[in-house]
Amino acid sequence: MRLRTYAQWAGIRYETAWRWFKAGKIKGQQLPSGTIVITEELSQRPERESIIVVYARVSANEHRPNLERQAERLSTYCAAKGWRVHKVVKEVGSGVNDSRKKLLALLADPTVTTIVVEHKDRLTRFGFRYIEALLAVQGRSIEVVNITENPTEDIITDLTSIIYSICARLYGQRRTKRKTEKFIKDLTSEEGGEQSAASGANHHQPE
Repeated sequence: MRLRTYAQWAGIRYETAWRWFKAGKIKGQQLPSGTIVITEELSQRPERESIIVVYARVSANEHRPNLERQAERLSTYCAAKGWRVHKVVKEVGSGVNDSRKKLLALLADPTVTTIVVEHKDRLTRFGFRYIEALLAVQGRSIEVVNITENPTEDIITDLTSIIYSICARLYGQRRTKRKTEKFIKDLTSEEGGEQSAASGANHHQPE
């Protein structure tokens, strides 16, 4: 097979495969045309260096202070496990947004072997298992540090994004913002009322 095909099969960059060929780590020959053809029999993917990347995300700009703390916690976690972090990726965007450029670039990079996130929904609010399964096929993985739920305000931010998208389809752009704000206000008011009622009930229970 050609060197470029080998690189795709091995899950490495073409430049890395070229260096391996020049160093004699993989057997092949260079044709008069310049094309490099790998001649060795391929039975299993070669061992490659572990490339650990930390991915931290918050939903909105007002949560940026937490973005830095999140990245620091993840880096500390990796250091405690003896992992060398090659890159720290920090991004601001909703967990339901499937157009996050930094995350897409990270997922598309075959040299990244492990992506470290604090919670599953730091990577994505929906479809985590699909991403995990697809990466596993490539010999890559996701390390989730904490499986507990995230703060309520972050969930509300992502919920707002979902409602905004639905309202845009139902009511058009002009009424979308107003409708979304009303839905969120009603939701949070109802939640607050239920919590107050529960608190009052507990307070008046006989001892």
